Amino acid sequence: MKACLTRIFATAGLAAVLASGMLLPASAQEWQTSSSLTGPSKYGQDFKRYDYVNPDAPKGGTLNSTVGGTFDSFNPYIVKGASAAGFTYFGGGLLYETLMEQSLDEPSVSHPMIADAYKFAADYSSATYRLDPRAKWHDGKPITTDDVIWSFNVLKANSPQYGQYYANVKEAVAVSDREVEFRFDQKGNRELPKIMGDLVVLPKHWWEGNDASGKKRDVTRPTLEIPLGSGPYKVESFKPGTEIVWTRVPDHWAATVGVNVGRNNFDKRRYSYFLDESAEWQAFTKGGLQDVKRENSSRRWSTQYDFPAFKAGDVIKQVFKTTSGEPFQGYALNLRRPQFQDRRVRQALTLAYNFEYMNRTLFFGLNTRTNSYFQGQDLASSGLPTGKELELLTPYKDKLPPELFTEEFKLPVYDTPQAERQYLRQAISLFAEAGWRASGGKLMNEKTGEQFKIEFLGKDATDEVIASPFIDSLRRLGIDATLRMVDTSQYINRINEFDFDATTTTLNQSSSPGNEQRDFWSSKAAAKPGSRNVMGIGDPIVDALVERVIFATDRDDLLAATHALDRVLLWNYYVVPQYHRSVLWLAYWNKFGIPEKQPSFIGADIDSWWIDKDKEAALAAKYKGAN
Repeated sequence: MKACLTRIFATAGLAAVLASGMLLPASAQEWQTSSSLTGPSKYGQDFKRYDYVNPDAPKGGTLNSTVGGTFDSFNPYIVKGASAAGFTYFGGGLLYETLMEQSLDEPSVSHPMIADAYKFAADYSSATYRLDPRAKWHDGKPITTDDVIWSFNVLKANSPQYGQYYANVKEAVAVSDREVEFRFDQKGNRELPKIMGDLVVLPKHWWEGNDASGKKRDVTRPTLEIPLGSGPYKVESFKPGTEIVWTRVPDHWAATVGVNVGRNNFDKRRYSYFLDESAEWQAFTKGGLQDVKRENSSRRWSTQYDFPAFKAGDVIKQVFKTTSGEPFQGYALNLRRPQFQDRRVRQALTLAYNFEYMNRTLFFGLNTRTNSYFQGQDLASSGLPTGKELELLTPYKDKLPPELFTEEFKLPVYDTPQAERQYLRQAISLFAEAGWRASGGKLMNEKTGEQFKIEFLGKDATDEVIASPFIDSLRRLGIDATLRMVDTSQYINRINEFDFDATTTTLNQSSSPGNEQRDFWSSKAAAKPGSRNVMGIGDPIVDALVERVIFATDRDDLLAATHALDRVLLWNYYVVPQYHRSVLWLAYWNKFGIPEKQPSFIGADIDSWWIDKDKEAALAAKYKGAN
């Protein structure tokens, strides 16, 4: 399939590419200061700042946050270790900058950061990024093309996410003192030039130097030595595993770059670690350790905001609408385990998930069942496959579930008492077809005589709440279903090593899916520890459709390919879908100044908030300095 997809690009010049119908900006071979996959940015090519920020927002104060678990590393780009808050496995976090930064208020748009412009070849065979001459590290040394090239090579070799993301980038080459050209091993990957802007740039001279003891640093190993960065903050202090404090860089070179204007207003950002979620919640209600809480618990949102500070109006609840589509959340079934390799077993487990009961009794009716991996976007499949999508799927008809072509994909709806009996009977029947039969109240394997077992892996109280009803349903089928609770560090390590039966996974999809899909679904990712293909999907059809998404020629082609991929994933029941909400719930202590407008694409940009000194002083007096 890949050969067919790329044949059109083999000898194509600009005229041929345009004739093919691909979405190609007229200025493809000219410098562009903002990049987009879905049409021009609303800001054009002269991006000064986000239109929702207060450019005169005052600087100062501390943003206090809490984190569950612990940490043992300041190197987030490797599988080993648990990274501290403020670092991120993909992107720059608080410490580093990327070549360009993804927009917070538009889909599939990026604005300048370390690079002030980029251009790409008409056949999408390369992209060139031009560095901002002002870009420098916190030690004052300039960010160079050597840093960019070294970072690309290191990340592609050691980061599961970047390795998959840039699988088609064969090399990075300096073509001048300020320009780096990324050369691709295939043509026609129209997303790849843009997403090179997501490359985080690391300081080569620091990582290749020696630490205070004279020992050479190793970028492939965890470390608690405070790294050199280029971002708006740097690590001020830390207590291993329990606290990390970041301080704003007062002379940050990029303070006036468009994406930073009116943002990064807090002088300090303090993260305190908790091993117990209940203790973390109590810390928020008392103040001083967590100023803003992103609430994910429907029960807590509905029933537990009755503490004194909330009743007094000192803690505020606010709902922010989001328009960026919804993350896919569900129980990932580890196909590396033999009991999950039969599709009928996975379908039976899906039939046993009673969302309606959970939504009524646990979620106060506030959640909606998720029925697509691209929920809330035009990328989601629906109805029956038609048109170009049907053309893409037809060659695989003999190897796909026949109902994919004849039935609309629907999840069970437990809307009546009879529905529960119906779906559990269907699940028993599917198990029987797969060689598992009920005997003496247990679901037994006909060949081995072993009971069907499934252990859910969790790390906090929420996992226990949402797993219990599902476990009860599975036990009614004769399944030995249990929940294993572990601490955050152990949880991360077990997920990275794929050491689990089933666990909740969350996948965020962009409005222009592409190269990251390899890390979600591909056979190569399934074999690579730390990838996001935690399910272990190793299906040649899925692999081919992922490549078809990546090499889509225009938006219509992308929609057809994504619909096909979504449909195949759904009908193979790799994940038991859970639920979503199309809003962001935030609760915060009333110490902030907040722009009247917030970016609806992500819901809220807390980095655009600032400390209101009068409000903070009032809280401090009332709660004896808690805030």
